[in-house]
Amino acid sequence: MPHPLFDQHRPMLDRAVEAIRTRGFWTPFPEQPSPKVYGETAQADGKAAYEALLGRDFALDQPGQTGWIAPERSPYGVALDVRYPVCTPQALIDAATVAMPAWRKVGADGRVGICLEIVQRIHQRSFEIAHAVMFTSGQSWGMAFQAGGPHAQDRALEAIAYAWDAMSAVPNEAGWEKPMGKNPPLAMRKHYEITGRGVALVIGCSTFPTWNTYPGLFAALATGNPVIVKPHPNAVLPAAISVRIAREVLAEQGLDPNLVTLAISADPADTQQLATHPAVKSIDFTGGNAFGQWLRQHATQAALYAELAGVNNVLIDSTDDYPAMLKNLAFTLSLYSGQMCTTTQAILVPADGIGTPTGRVGFDQVAADLGATVEQLLASPSTAFALLGAINSEATLARIAQAPQWGRVVLASKRLEHPEFPDAQVHTPVLLACDAADETAYMEERFGPIAFVVKVADTAAGIALSERLVREKGALTVGLYATDDAVIDAMTEATLRAGVALSINLTSGVYVNQSAAFSDYHGTGANPAANASYSDTAFVANRFRVIQRRWHVAPPVAAAA
Repeated sequence: MPHPLFDQHRPMLDRAVEAIRTRGFWTPFPEQPSPKVYGETAQADGKAAYEALLGRDFALDQPGQTGWIAPERSPYGVALDVRYPVCTPQALIDAATVAMPAWRKVGADGRVGICLEIVQRIHQRSFEIAHAVMFTSGQSWGMAFQAGGPHAQDRALEAIAYAWDAMSAVPNEAGWEKPMGKNPPLAMRKHYEITGRGVALVIGCSTFPTWNTYPGLFAALATGNPVIVKPHPNAVLPAAISVRIAREVLAEQGLDPNLVTLAISADPADTQQLATHPAVKSIDFTGGNAFGQWLRQHATQAALYAELAGVNNVLIDSTDDYPAMLKNLAFTLSLYSGQMCTTTQAILVPADGIGTPTGRVGFDQVAADLGATVEQLLASPSTAFALLGAINSEATLARIAQAPQWGRVVLASKRLEHPEFPDAQVHTPVLLACDAADETAYMEERFGPIAFVVKVADTAAGIALSERLVREKGALTVGLYATDDAVIDAMTEATLRAGVALSINLTSGVYVNQSAAFSDYHGTGANPAANASYSDTAFVANRFRVIQRRWHVAPPVAAAA
């Protein structure tokens, strides 16, 4: 008999599986925080629930607790002071290991049903979680609700759908008969059981604490693995709320809540201890190259799913709508102050300019027009604050200050005074111009609102440089503006060789740094920025194993006679 929660959520699961196969638009989670959709009091109730967590202990009743820690600093300059339990790594590992056998016995349908229930409960808390995302990550309210709420929930459901698609291909039992000529056939019964590989560690980032955490969490959990969630110290609250919801659902189902635990500590050695523990068999990590490379070198006992730094780039050869192209690029550079793993950093422009319907526009003019478009886009304070959010870290603020040394300043960054949060670190993008030879400037990730217009010899040189950037530095996104099919074909081949997604001639309401769950393949696993695609069966398939048992049975009566 299927698990009751599996039956309850089966229609949504079936639609999700259909969506990952057809790759069209679909979501069960509305992205607009409309009172007509979520209720007249949803916004106020969510804010009140979030505020009720501030300045208090966030109790989780986890094993091995040794104290409390309140590490978060809000980019909006407001006090959070939420205190989280500090637990010894070994206690969390031991508890997860003890909880794992019962989780295996629930079966694939039971695990998937319970995971879907957790996602539904998370969805019901979207407004609360959105406030937590906003004030820890620095995202604006609109982005925090969408990316931290429904879009992150889409990614959770996407991972569960891939997990179910992979696991459902394995039958529970099979009969096996081998003909033996005149003698009775050999007959056996075989049973196949899916089991997780071991403890999963999910290491979150500070900028997208749910969007980048949910895929690994639910891919691992659905496939039979207990999960330890280790959030970034400056963005704990969204993950902590999610972990608490998961533990509540697990306990309601008579399961050990320590299948999902929260690991938070002031000592980086604790994370290293978790990552290299023999019981940890998978690690999901989004963050900087230094720790990502450390994981690759030291956490060799675990399968690593890592999304690291890269140099995303766009090549402009020509366009049939120059103003729309500039507006699209300006939005891309401004959204969340460029603090996205998919945001364009290097904009490659031929030295003799680009083709437009009104004639060629020179390199310097393209750079100046893009800077003016960014400035115009952010001229309205309400638009600026809705797009930019706040700067997440002191390191990003330092990079903004250092930026003028890396090129000619086309557009200087300005700090904006937020009317509601006077201590918020809100800064407009800085746009620099440089030559392709100035590789030390643009050929490493400058995370944040920093972009380069890079002068290349010609379009062919731009295609070659784009490919080289992806191969050597990694990238999650590449863009192209071109009206010549031969140029599009050449860039397509270059991105196929380098292993990166390509967006062509985006001039409307879709931007190169946006990724749609169920449709877009986020990451390819084919260049240094990510060692896996986060939107395919391979993301879940290596997280479980099939263990069989078999035994002889009597051959069919007719055959035996």
